Amino acid sequence: MTGFILSRLAMVASVAVVLAVQAMAQAAADRTPTRGPGRQVFVAGAVKRTIVVSLEDRKLALLEDGQVKKIYPVAVGKPSTPSPTGTFVIERRVVNPTYSHNGKVVPPGPGNPVGTRWMGLSVRGYGIHGTNEPRSIGKPASHGCIRLARPDLEELYAQVSVGDTVVLVGQRNEQTAALFGKPLMPAVAQPVLTSQNASGAASTPSMSGIATAATTAMVEALSGATPGDVVGAGTR
Repeated sequence: MTGFILSRLAMVASVAVVLAVQAMAQAAADRTPTRGPGRQVFVAGAVKRTIVVSLEDRKLALLEDGQVKKIYPVAVGKPSTPSPTGTFVIERRVVNPTYSHNGKVVPPGPGNPVGTRWMGLSVRGYGIHGTNEPRSIGKPASHGCIRLARPDLEELYAQVSVGDTVVLVGQRNEQTAALFGKPLMPAVAQPVLTSQNASGAASTPSMSGIATAATTAMVEALSGATPGDVVGAGTR
């Protein structure tokens, strides 16, 4: 009789454990983001990713959970068409984009001025992309966008997602010096073009606490674009 009671108690305990595990799994599922325009959610256990671009250094750093994963050379806006500065998010990702601007349409291919990948930012007309002028990398040469060489572009694209934070810093400071090291040549001051972030508020660059920014749990989940989408950028 005692053995029967102990067996029943063990069965009840096992059922309780199973139910508890199911409840935990459901709670985790409830924290998984549902994609939708303008929706912000906390993503439990997600990698916190931040891209930092120093316009004076002409370099881009990819940070994951506050740690530098890789640094890439980039082309930035030229003095007459400077890159914006501030904190933004990636809103679109496009593979093999079709470029369209002022009635000119360029299909995917070697002659496409934005290359094989487009990461559109939450400031209209600006993004991170490739180029059909690879010699421009490392120079202030674009119409305001951030250009990468094709191998670097495709490697970076595969590692980032819609909603990742992008910080564009106009003037070199102690934080960017610590992040990118000493410049190979004297830095050329970049014109400051303060733009607006996704919320419409003016945004200015702040490098204090970059590691903290990289570990921020707030991620804006927006719908991604499909391959072959038209990129109607006002700059490149």
